[in-house]
Amino acid sequence: MSEYIVSARKYRPDSFGRLIGQDTIARTLSNSIRRGQLAHAYLFCGPRGVGKTTTARIFAKMINCANPGPDMEPCGECESCVSFQEGRSYCIHELDAASNNSVEDIKTLMEQVQVPPQVGRYSVYIIDEVHMLSQSAFNAFLKTLEEPPAHAIFILATTEKHKILPTILSRCQTYDFNRISIPDMVRNLREIAQKEDVTIDEESLHVIASKADGAMRDALTIFDQTVAFCGKEVQYADVIRNLNVLDHEYSFKLVDAFLGGDYATAFLVLDEILAKGFNALHFVASLSSHLRNLVVAKTGGLEPLLELPDSLKKRYAEQAARCSHAFLYEALGITTACETGYKAAVNPRLHIEFALMKLSYIQAKPAVVAPVATVAVAPKPAPAVAAPVNATPPETEKKAEATVVAAPAVRRRTPKSGSALSMSAIMEEKPEEAAPVTGPQEVQLPDDDTLRLKWKELAGQYSAKPRLASMLSSGNVNISEDAGVKLIEFFVTNDAQKQWVEEKMLRELEGKLRDLTGCPKVNVLVSVTPMEEEERKPYMPEEKAKDLMERNPEVRAFVADMGLDTK
Repeated sequence: MSEYIVSARKYRPDSFGRLIGQDTIARTLSNSIRRGQLAHAYLFCGPRGVGKTTTARIFAKMINCANPGPDMEPCGECESCVSFQEGRSYCIHELDAASNNSVEDIKTLMEQVQVPPQVGRYSVYIIDEVHMLSQSAFNAFLKTLEEPPAHAIFILATTEKHKILPTILSRCQTYDFNRISIPDMVRNLREIAQKEDVTIDEESLHVIASKADGAMRDALTIFDQTVAFCGKEVQYADVIRNLNVLDHEYSFKLVDAFLGGDYATAFLVLDEILAKGFNALHFVASLSSHLRNLVVAKTGGLEPLLELPDSLKKRYAEQAARCSHAFLYEALGITTACETGYKAAVNPRLHIEFALMKLSYIQAKPAVVAPVATVAVAPKPAPAVAAPVNATPPETEKKAEATVVAAPAVRRRTPKSGSALSMSAIMEEKPEEAAPVTGPQEVQLPDDDTLRLKWKELAGQYSAKPRLASMLSSGNVNISEDAGVKLIEFFVTNDAQKQWVEEKMLRELEGKLRDLTGCPKVNVLVSVTPMEEEERKPYMPEEKAKDLMERNPEVRAFVADMGLDTK
C-alpha cells in the first residue's frame, strides 16, 4: 500500500520531449535555453491538468543541468538533476499563492531571493495559483519581479489569467497552454496501460479521454479509478457503468426508432435510461451530440471533427447514410428546443416524451406544396378569316376590332385572402400607371401674425428651461422678408447670451419653428438689445467690478492699495 503511486505522479513528464499536447511551448523554451536567452519572469496560464507546473519544473531542472543532451534534455546524472529527483534541491523553490498570499509572505520571498544558489546557476521560484495573491502582495512583488537578482528566475502559474494585474503581466513572458486533444490523451493512456499490464479497448480509452475534458491529470485519475473497479481486464460496459456515462447504443437505437416512426420504442428506451438513474437533461444532451455526429459523418471532409474510435466511426457512417440532411436538421432543432425549455417545464418527463414523438413523426410528414393561384386571362382572338366582299358592313368591322383590342387590357386580380400568385402570373402583370409628376410647387410663406403666434408656441415648449423660455418670450421680435425667406429676429440682453444661443440652440429653434409653421423658408436671428451705454447693466464679473469701482471711490482705492486684479 505504501509503495503505490498514482499514475498522475508516477508518469509525470520529466523532459520537454515527453510533454503532451504542448509542442510549441516546449520548443520555444528549449530554444531559449539553447541560445541563452532566459527571461527573468515567465507566466504559464491555461486550464487545469495541462502541464503548467510540470513544464515549470522541467524548465528549472534544465537550466541548472551541468551536462544537457543534444536536444536540451536534462542528463539526470549531475548533482543538480539528482537532487531535484530526490526532492532535496535548493535551487528550485515552489510557493503556493493560495495559502501564502499576504504581504508578509512576499517580503519573506524577497529576502530569500537575495540568497544565491548553492548548486547550479539559477534559483527558480515557481509560484502556483498566483492569481490568489492579494492586491497589496501584488504591489509589493512588482519591484522584485521587474529587477530581480541575476541568479533569480520567477515562473508564475495560474488558471485565471484575467485576475492578474496588468502591471504583473507586462513584466512576464506569457505562455498560454492549450487543452490536450482526445487523440493525444488516448495515445498516452494506451502507453501507460501497456506499462501497467492493463488490457483496455479503444472505446474505453475514448470514454476516459472525453470525460477528462482536455486535462491529462484528470484522465490519469479516471484511469486509476477504472482499473481499481475493473482490474487488469477493462471492459467497455464496466467503464461506462463506473463513470456513469450513457452508452452510445441507446442513441443508435433511438435514431433507428425515429426513422421508422416508432415512438413507442423511443418511450421505452427513455424509461430504461431513467430507471438506471441517468439525468433526463443529460439524456437529451447526449441525443443532440449523437445527431451532431451523424451530421459530421454524413458531410464529406469533416472526418477530423469526429473524435471517436474507428469502430464507432463506421457505425455513424452507416446510420448517417440512412438519414437525410432535412431529417437531421429538424431533429437537431427539436432536441435543442427541448434542452432550452426543460427547466421551465412543469412535467419534465412529458416534455421530453413530446419531443420524442415529434422526432418520430419527422419522416411521416407529407410533403407540403404551396397551392398556386391561377389568373384568368382573356382568350386570344381567333385569327381573322377573309370574309366575302360586302359580307360585313364597315361599321360592324370597326366595332369588332375595338372589342378585340380592348380584351387583353382586362386583368382579373385574385382576392387578398387567396393563395399566392404563380410566377408566370406575376411576370404577366402590367405595372401600375405612375402618377403624373408635377413641377415644383411654390412655398407659401406665413404672414407676420401667424409667425408671431407660432413663436409664442415655440417659447412655450421650453417651459422646462426657464431662462431660455424667458429670453424667447420677453420683448418684441422683428419680422422681415429677404429674397423669399422670412426672418424673425429676437433679442437678448448681452453678448454672452447671444453667443450661447448661436452655438447651442439656434439650429434647434429654426427646426422647430419650421415644423410649427410648415414652411422651410423661415430663419431665426439673435441680436443684443440696443441700449444706451449708461442704461446697460453689468453682466460679466469684470463689468460688475468695474461698475462697483466707479460708483465707490473707497473700493477703487482699496483695489489700488492691495494691487488686486479685477480681470
